[in-house]
Amino acid sequence: MKLKLYSMATAALLGSTAMAAAECADPIKVGVLHSLSGTMAISETTLKDTMLMLIEQQNKAGGLLGCEIEAVVVDPASDWPLFAEKARELLTVHEVDVIFGNWTSVSRKSVLPVIEELNGLLFYPVQYEGEESSRNVFYTGAAPNQQAIPAVDYFLEELGVEKFALLGTDYVYPRTTNNILEQYLKDNGIAADDIFVNYTPFGHSDWATIVADVVALGEDGKQVGVISTINGDANIGFYKELAAAGVSADDIPVVAFSVGEEELSGLDTSNLVGHLAAWNYFQSAETDANAEFIAAWKEFAGEDRVTNDPMEAHYIGFNMWVNAATEAGTTDVDAVRSAMYGQEFPNLTGGTAVMLPNHHLAKPVLIGEITADGQFDIISKTEEVPGDAWTDFLPASKVLTSDWKDLGCGMYNIETETCVQLTSNY
Repeated sequence: MKLKLYSMATAALLGSTAMAAAECADPIKVGVLHSLSGTMAISETTLKDTMLMLIEQQNKAGGLLGCEIEAVVVDPASDWPLFAEKARELLTVHEVDVIFGNWTSVSRKSVLPVIEELNGLLFYPVQYEGEESSRNVFYTGAAPNQQAIPAVDYFLEELGVEKFALLGTDYVYPRTTNNILEQYLKDNGIAADDIFVNYTPFGHSDWATIVADVVALGEDGKQVGVISTINGDANIGFYKELAAAGVSADDIPVVAFSVGEEELSGLDTSNLVGHLAAWNYFQSAETDANAEFIAAWKEFAGEDRVTNDPMEAHYIGFNMWVNAATEAGTTDVDAVRSAMYGQEFPNLTGGTAVMLPNHHLAKPVLIGEITADGQFDIISKTEEVPGDAWTDFLPASKVLTSDWKDLGCGMYNIETETCVQLTSNY
């Protein structure tokens, strides 16, 4: 149902959900594109459940534009080409109005050509490497300047880390993020020889040699820190090997960018106390809005379920989409896109998330310490930081900016004052 148009007066007159069902020949369809099987299911299944909860809540509140919202759930099964096939299926077979989905950047890169070809709309809820700005994607997770850079600053300024092990899963997000961080570390006086970089496949389980290599970095007495862009269930083996090697956070602190409450819920965290994660949200945030969100989640999914950062990103993104569609009076992609700029919605940690013309949010940066119960003690929080699509720490990107609202370009060269290209960098 691509061109559903209602005046605000008409929407108001519809009143109840029952009346809405009578008025709408078809529901508004929301595609949910998250892996429910394979290596990324440990992280993505929760995001599917989050979307079902948010849609249920919205329907109880009267739906959208006087219509029921229907979730269309598919399973791309941690198979990157299958993500593209499932995105095409959602847009052409199911004719969804919007898609919420993906976790890994390689899955998002797989989907990009499809949604740009078909003018779909994707809300992407996970931290990523930046260096991209698609007119068909709203990036509600963190860009590097909202997670990776502040985490490194914390290591440098607060923990006195002198040597860095950049450990990541072997795909575009860790590699690009680490390229940025390597340059940033060198700019801050860290020698190239004091930066150890290692990549492992998805699902990697044998961490003994890598952990031994990291420990060996500190043989000269310098403080070593680990920056982890390890994704999915490989984290389980990594943290277990750290514990087996007797490595504590006091010895070698680890800050993770893809480990949150959900991943820790499957681990014995007693040996992980003090290790860190950098996100824009933690369940332990003490606000009324967060307390309400946690209570609703536990009622929907079960008392033992936890919340995490990408869930908050979906919460913000979905509510912004609802408000933009309501403002536009339609779910048409172009109209919703225009209405998204400047959308504001309260985040769950206090303050307000704002959608910028570069399709990124302004959000606070939080650093948390793992506690024995699998939660995080928030030890650092910033004001809202505007997400930057193009990093200032790579020469080719420093001259680029993204502004879809006024410049109509996601890759605009500020020196030549020209739009480099309109489609994204696949």
